[in-house]
Amino acid sequence: MTTDPVRDRWRAAMRRALEEAELARRGGDVPVGAVVLSADGTELAAGHNEREATGDPTAHAEVLAIRRAAAKRGSWRLVDCTLVVTLEPCTMCAGAIVQSRVDRVVYGARDDKAGAAGSLWDVVRDRRLNHRPEVIEGVLADDCAHLLTEFFRAR
Repeated sequence: MTTDPVRDRWRAAMRRALEEAELARRGGDVPVGAVVLSADGTELAAGHNEREATGDPTAHAEVLAIRRAAAKRGSWRLVDCTLVVTLEPCTMCAGAIVQSRVDRVVYGARDDKAGAAGSLWDVVRDRRLNHRPEVIEGVLADDCAHLLTEFFRAR
């Protein structure tokens, strides 16, 4: 087994995001989980998809985690923070990432149908925008993808 120091650094945080994704699955929602980390790696906030639970189409894991982190910090600017999410962010979430000034996005599974951090679109690194976070993809990708595949297979 080869190691990748860049991705290995984020494995523990991705496991935490997978715990959040499992909460979404138990609630009947698409199993996506996210955590926001401070510069020192401390968890500021977490979230999982809650669209079915709340009836809110914006209740994606990333948006909820970003909202909670901003509330905890007392500022909408999440400079020096990292968002770790099990699935590549969609366009809505990519916009929230850019607007919140998150410094880094780490994701697990690619989303070739709706991803906006490098696969279908690359909103988060669009040079026309004023903020472009670093993107690290593929952290525990197989685990993240498996959870999603099993969820949709069961449906």
